[in-house]
Amino acid sequence: MKREQRQSIDNILGSTMRFLQVILLVPALVSLLMLGGYTLSIRGAIDAINRITELKPVVKEQIPEQAWSVIAGRNTFANCGVYETIRSVNEELESYMRRSSSTEILVARRTMDTLTSYVSLIETKMADESIPVSASEETLEEVRSVANLIGEMLDTFIDEEILRVNSGIIIQQRVTVTVLILGSLLLVFSFFFTRRVRFSLARSIHEAIDRLQQFTREFSSGNLKARASPALMDELSDLTEDINVMAEQMGNLIRQNQKEQENLKKAELRTLQAQVNPHFLYNTLDTIVWAAESGKDEEVVSLTKSLSDFFRISLSSGEDWVSVAQEIRHLKGYLSIQKVRYRDILNYEIDIAPEMEKCMMLKLLLQPLVENALYHGIKFRRGGGKILVRGRLQDGMLCFTVQDTGMGMEPAHLREVLEAMKTGKVRHREPGEPEAQGGFGLYNVEQRICLYYGLEKGLEIESNPNGTRVRFSVPEYHGEEQM
Repeated sequence: MKREQRQSIDNILGSTMRFLQVILLVPALVSLLMLGGYTLSIRGAIDAINRITELKPVVKEQIPEQAWSVIAGRNTFANCGVYETIRSVNEELESYMRRSSSTEILVARRTMDTLTSYVSLIETKMADESIPVSASEETLEEVRSVANLIGEMLDTFIDEEILRVNSGIIIQQRVTVTVLILGSLLLVFSFFFTRRVRFSLARSIHEAIDRLQQFTREFSSGNLKARASPALMDELSDLTEDINVMAEQMGNLIRQNQKEQENLKKAELRTLQAQVNPHFLYNTLDTIVWAAESGKDEEVVSLTKSLSDFFRISLSSGEDWVSVAQEIRHLKGYLSIQKVRYRDILNYEIDIAPEMEKCMMLKLLLQPLVENALYHGIKFRRGGGKILVRGRLQDGMLCFTVQDTGMGMEPAHLREVLEAMKTGKVRHREPGEPEAQGGFGLYNVEQRICLYYGLEKGLEIESNPNGTRVRFSVPEYHGEEQM
């Protein structure tokens, strides 16, 4: 499946979240900005109403009162502060003119100039002693009339601002209701949208998991060619690909294990065939018959007992594992028989540490090595030789050595043997073939050690004209733990 057709769970969730953020946050932000604008506008209008309300008594009462205090002789223009009051009112009105386009404020400011001129006229009349006070009082009436007119203008401005505030509050209420309704609708939409996305995502994941379950059932039932179908989700697709790779590797391992088991069974069969080799059996029985005819009863008993031990342990009721003591007993049975047959050329010594005897080991590992030493080393050496079997327990390992004083192998021959053990290209002895023509014993032991113990290497072989030494080490095993 092409990657363009797949989707990522992260991308789906991310797109969903971004969409929800847009449809929820954008209207909310716009509403907040609108409400904030109206709130600021209302707050500004209320501040203006409060300030103008405070300014109105200053114009209508304080300015005429300050002018009257001068006419009544209680104060002078220099000390009454009337001009400072007028200047303060003018500055306040001018500041509102810059922030507002109200006509009433503009006219009120111009009328303040008229008021100022009447106050100046009173100051002129009061300075001229020839003019009676009554003339100044008449002018004061004009001041009060103009001040009242300005107060009415300020009242009109306040009324306009109150109407604007009311209008803003109504709009703000409408916006608030609209936001609430829109927010509720968006929440309902978001609920159903996320529900649909969740169901769609869950269905895609569930279908992918169902396909994986179907694959695992097929694979576990023995269909090693089964593979999981590709998923539409990137994460699950990667998981599916990894599972398919794992299935491929498991299939290879299972097939490899089956092949190794087949090879192991073949090796065990060949080993058993070697033990029941007719020539070895015939020769042993002939030796027993010869000893019986010669009246050597003790030798007959010894040979018969050795042959019985040899085959009893070789078969061992089909068990793969025997104690080291049983393996040595089997080896002694074999060597006892061969010692009678090759009494003039064969000597042997078995040196096994006592603490090893109760340990368990894979059966039939030592006898093929001893047989190889006898038939390919000692038998062809003039004057015979000796076979030494040694066993030691070192660092949790059972270490065995089979050493002979036979002919040994030339370096080229040793390389051929080692290469044959590595590649498995050895000629196996057929049933009935004479022992000396074998050659599969070393390979057989090597293969069984590696397969049963899980080791990469089984045997170490050294050879020179003075003889051959074969060594191997396997883990200590007492039968309770799992190999």
